Amino acid sequence: MAQVGVMIEAQEGLNWARWRHIVTDAERLGFASLRTSDHLQSVMGVDRESLSAWPALALAAEWTERIQLGPMVSPMTFYIPAVLGRIARAVDELSGGRLILGLGAGWNESEHRAFGIPLPGWRGRFDKLEEGIRRLRQTFTTREIPLLIGGGGERRTREITAREAAEWNFPTPDLATFREKSAALDVRCRELGREPSAVRRSIMRGYVIGRDEAELRRRVAQLAELDRRRVLRERGERRERLEHVRRLPPRHGLDVVVHPEVVVAELLGELCELLAPRPCVARRPTRVLELPTLRDECPVTKFGHAPAFGCL
Repeated sequence: MAQVGVMIEAQEGLNWARWRHIVTDAERLGFASLRTSDHLQSVMGVDRESLSAWPALALAAEWTERIQLGPMVSPMTFYIPAVLGRIARAVDELSGGRLILGLGAGWNESEHRAFGIPLPGWRGRFDKLEEGIRRLRQTFTTREIPLLIGGGGERRTREITAREAAEWNFPTPDLATFREKSAALDVRCRELGREPSAVRRSIMRGYVIGRDEAELRRRVAQLAELDRRRVLRERGERRERLEHVRRLPPRHGLDVVVHPEVVVAELLGELCELLAPRPCVARRPTRVLELPTLRDECPVTKFGHAPAFGCL
């Protein structure tokens, strides 16, 4: 039977008083799980209040008796694996065995750069994740804490999920994509000699909630503006890196050539994908809104599925 949980972006304006209300309400209203992100700053590029994930989960363990708790997800780049394992074990013990440990390879470049945290290339990150899982499991002396792996990658993510995870979470753009990737995970589980049913499946979707239509539209507009600023900031950072590459002297007889028109087309394509229409579902009353799009203004023809907005 399907269950419904709550996922909170702890870095997007959450404070301790609001967290207490969310935790107690999620428990009282019967949600199956409560999960929180693990970031050091807003991923929307704004200055906001932010909670540290693991102290927040420790408090939630004390404030609740039933609901499952966990990070979604803790990037291995932030932690020494054995230390993270010991922290997770402490929260699991506080909660009476209700923790699910969400792990990821790390992805937010600006966050790592701002705090001086090394962020290897993708291969290095997944190597670190695989080795980290082995190390942190050495600290699980009282209970084998279940692991959650998120993402839709078809090579390393799927391999790690099939081998290590008790749950796979995917922020799917549509059910057809989810079913396709879930079926592929089934195949890989069987190839590794594991029953596919051993890996629980979950979908993460974002909602914008308002007391009435006016509040709903105001919040959608706020999210659209924040997303626009983030895209423009990332585009500027990318251009700075490209300018740095252009200024590099030739090495070992190899010249690096970057064509400006190709760069602009690439950036516009990313901008279009990020700002393509995204469904935002309201509750009470139920209504579907679509955000403005730049699709018609962009000189590209390929558009991917954009993710749903996160919650305010």
